[in-house]
Amino acid sequence: MRFRKLGSSDLQVSEISLGSWLTYSGGVEADQTAACTRAAFDAGITFFDTANVYGRGAAETAWGEILADYPRDEYVLATKVYFPMSETDRGLSPAQIAKQIDASLQRLRTDHVDLYQCHRFDSRTPIEDTMEALAEVVRAGKARYLGFSEWTPDQIRAGLEAAPSDVTLVSSQPQYSMLWRAPEGEVFDLCREHDISNIVWSPLAEGVLTGKYLPGEEVPVDSRAASDEMNGFIKQKLTDATLEAVQRLRPVAEGAGLSMAELALAWVLRRPELASAIVGASRPEQVHANAKASGIELTPDTLAAIDEALGDVPVTGYRLAPGASEEIAHRS
Repeated sequence: MRFRKLGSSDLQVSEISLGSWLTYSGGVEADQTAACTRAAFDAGITFFDTANVYGRGAAETAWGEILADYPRDEYVLATKVYFPMSETDRGLSPAQIAKQIDASLQRLRTDHVDLYQCHRFDSRTPIEDTMEALAEVVRAGKARYLGFSEWTPDQIRAGLEAAPSDVTLVSSQPQYSMLWRAPEGEVFDLCREHDISNIVWSPLAEGVLTGKYLPGEEVPVDSRAASDEMNGFIKQKLTDATLEAVQRLRPVAEGAGLSMAELALAWVLRRPELASAIVGASRPEQVHANAKASGIELTPDTLAAIDEALGDVPVTGYRLAPGASEEIAHRS
């Protein structure tokens, strides 16, 4: 496993990280969650990403129990805040940030997280209030560094401008894969300019890029797409056009001597703007298979063949993420 520096921080994170979005928030049983987490350590993965909203605390609770078996300095732990935790608890107001960080730490059974991320931008709260509240979390030792997920370029600039002098934003978490290339324009350029690393989610397009979903056929019964707990987002990716394009990647992967997953993960990791690719897993063997992508370098011919195989199927150009808005609030 190779490691990369996370933005302007002193954190070194594994190129492949383990996430808990749909899996460990309820889609995967507790024993499998534990098995996958232990497999991650065995494979050299030391970066774990979660959020308070995943299962309304269930994912954090699961990892709090499992990670308690490991020395705290042997892994990098990230969580997020923004989405509703109750009818009244949501957003990035100072009161919510203070409340939610303490709740997350209690569930995670730790006194600090290494990275505390804004899950989306809160357009109802002045950005100056949000950044000052996040700075207080860092000053209190409850988080070492700060990041964000799916902010627009203007929101990133606003956050950087509003950040107190003693803290800054070190990470961005956008969706990025062969099929979703929206960050390649302004987001990646802006992050590079300000020494912000990207830790990307859904680099396998929720498993679509592994090639296991075939056009015109029923989804495998043991797959994410067949799970009512986990298939809410993947359905829009299961079009014949997309699945046919993905199948055209098979000979490309075979020609490079790689699995489909290795090809997809190596493709995102080719970008120097990335620090890590977050993968989900429901079985330990998936963790080990994904970890093998670290360090793989694709040739120019392979990269060209990927683009030819996918044609105009990938999403390009800036896109607003699910649950995001473009508005920005400032202090009056």
